[in-house]
Amino acid sequence: MSIAVVWFRRDLRLQDNPALDAALRAHERVLCAYIHAPHEEAPWQPGAASRWWLHHSLRSLDADLSQRSARLLVRRGDTQNELFALLHASGADSIYWNRLHEPALAARDSAVEQSLRDAGVAVHSFNAQLFCEPRRVHSGQGTPYRVFTPFWRRVRAQLEVTPPLPAPAKIASAPAGESLRIEDLRLLPRAGWDAGLLETWQPGEPGAQQRLDGFLRNALGVYKDGRDLPHQEFTSRLSPHLHFGEIGPRQLAWSLLDPQQQHERAEAPREAYLRELGWREFSQHLLHHFPHTAERNLDIRFDAFPWTADAAALDRWQRGRTGVPIVDAGMRQLWHTGWMHNRVRMIAASWLTKNLRQHWLHGARWFWDTLVDADLANNTQGWQWSAGSGADAAPYFRIFNPVTQGLRFDPDGIYVRRWVQELAAVPAPLVHQPWRDAELLRLTGYPAPMVDPSASRNDALAAYRTLRAQES
Repeated sequence: MSIAVVWFRRDLRLQDNPALDAALRAHERVLCAYIHAPHEEAPWQPGAASRWWLHHSLRSLDADLSQRSARLLVRRGDTQNELFALLHASGADSIYWNRLHEPALAARDSAVEQSLRDAGVAVHSFNAQLFCEPRRVHSGQGTPYRVFTPFWRRVRAQLEVTPPLPAPAKIASAPAGESLRIEDLRLLPRAGWDAGLLETWQPGEPGAQQRLDGFLRNALGVYKDGRDLPHQEFTSRLSPHLHFGEIGPRQLAWSLLDPQQQHERAEAPREAYLRELGWREFSQHLLHHFPHTAERNLDIRFDAFPWTADAAALDRWQRGRTGVPIVDAGMRQLWHTGWMHNRVRMIAASWLTKNLRQHWLHGARWFWDTLVDADLANNTQGWQWSAGSGADAAPYFRIFNPVTQGLRFDPDGIYVRRWVQELAAVPAPLVHQPWRDAELLRLTGYPAPMVDPSASRNDALAAYRTLRAQES
């Protein structure tokens, strides 16, 4: 009897799963397995919000498998040892998986693959995570792209839009001994801080499809302009589903570009959303080619930048007590829901790295622990872009003004009042600059800004000029 192991990782779905599809086509029985090995992702093991999502996503996948007469076998430990144990217990001689690209995981997978092949095991790996994998995208000079626009032009030209692979109707499962319960992985928090996550999200493949359907129906048509408005639900909020592979980018491309559906959807919002998926691809591309950037500046000039070490200031930023309403609204939304609107992420990151001049790694680590969509490539690219130290970065002198950003993108103060309850009764436009009324601050208990927005901007520019002067 022909038996294969399908090793699930960040591809926690049954539809459009090329590793699962290929295994089912080639073998009579398939063992679906997940191995929990966070130590192999060091130093970026999943944070608390990611662990919460993973727990519920694994439960959803197991439920979907059980409807097809299969189950998810769960193990914990060193991946290589556990895979060999599963192969021995099941009698399988082949293993299938979908590739990952983070530096630690790519190195782990390469070593595991070599060991398996040396032992005579047939290994089959596939692309399920990206439009184009990093090794297949390079400039005309054969070098990695460091600017988004030419990168996306190349990827968009190569993008093939095909129908997603169907989910299997039934899976003939192979026995392989005892399985841990998902609860045994202890992914959920001991303290009950996850109520906001539970009311906001439905992890798992069905939740991803429901989120996509709602986006296509209610938000895609206004996405191009509406995506910058944090008080509206005009973004897809599919980022955590994409990170855990509950839905894939090719499925999204088909939903947008299916020839039978295109007449119902205008080209501009479709291409705008595809372009945002392109930024996700670009982040993976950068991390693959410059793996050190998860910890160190891509632009080495910033190795000499005079960052400020202030634990108290960092704590106030984390708790949403900076005294800058739109920043605090974003940080409180993050703590309650495990997610923050992308426009507000940029504002909050600019405030931390430029006005407070805290090293971008402090922000990256906080987001890593608190975001349900924490993704090493996206997190790294976003924070280095905000700090000015990355590829295709905003120039350091481009410092977001939180007041003008708030007035432009939350003109009626709806978003701020939703998350900063102290300011719920404050009218616009004062809600974005309440420090203009000292009595209002006294009555509401809302703090004055930690630093003066204008003065701190000037200090940041002076620090940048010092950095530039050291070059000459």
